[in-house]
Amino acid sequence: MKEKILQLVRFQTESTESWGVQTDEGVRDLGAILKTCPTMLDAIGQWEQLGSQVESVLRDAPLLSDCQLLSPLPESGKTICIGLNYRDHAIETGADIPTEPVVFNKLAGTVCGPDDEIPLPQVSQQVDYEAELVLVIGKHAWNVDEREADDFIFGYMCGHDVSARDWQKGRPGGQWLLGKSFPNFAPTGPYLVPKSEIADPCNLRIQMRLNGETYQDSNTGQLIFSPSQLIAHLSQCTILQPGDLVFTGTPPGVGAARNPPRFLTPGDVCEVEVEGLGVLRNPVVAAQQ
Repeated sequence: MKEKILQLVRFQTESTESWGVQTDEGVRDLGAILKTCPTMLDAIGQWEQLGSQVESVLRDAPLLSDCQLLSPLPESGKTICIGLNYRDHAIETGADIPTEPVVFNKLAGTVCGPDDEIPLPQVSQQVDYEAELVLVIGKHAWNVDEREADDFIFGYMCGHDVSARDWQKGRPGGQWLLGKSFPNFAPTGPYLVPKSEIADPCNLRIQMRLNGETYQDSNTGQLIFSPSQLIAHLSQCTILQPGDLVFTGTPPGVGAARNPPRFLTPGDVCEVEVEGLGVLRNPVVAAQQ
């Protein structure tokens, strides 16, 4: 792991939304000085030319004293998720090891950022937590060969696949889509880290903490299907676009698999930490009227 990892952020000030880099001094606003890249999506699209310039222009970028970090990517593309993709989690649930990726998605309105509240739905009493590594797509991808799939990944970030188990599994037919799509059920961030900064995405410690206590603690080496395998598989069926998100699955320790079960309650604070990608923190609040 590199000593100092490039951490890209999207943020809001009183007057504008922009993107930049989280540094030891604070956030440097690159959107303010890179006129051809006013947004994070623009930066992803131009990264082959831009990436080598970022370090040199940082010193001239405005240093912000006060801003609110947003989800690194706006909710503008697809949010695709993979189920049962950790060997140790599949064993925990008593499921067979999948022979191909289990794929579902989340509807619009789920993606949110660091420190955003996760409201518990009135219609669910079994809201669960899932720490995940998230892939961010960097290029148009269709029918991609697995050997080339890594080229289509822009970077990585922490994600939280919040899940209403009584909808996902307890409804007729299993309502995965609805159980995963309540408002703010896909926190992401705090940073987006370009793939060149991470030596091996399949060797990262991943954790979930609730109120400071560790509930999930594994390594992405347990992934059944690697990021490259997932991109190759998904791109057979759907066109992946820059800014699309792929949640890669969760390790063992989820609340539904505990005895007794441990579901989220108002006042809980969830922290997802993936090695090199920062800590994604979100408070849980009571059901909204």
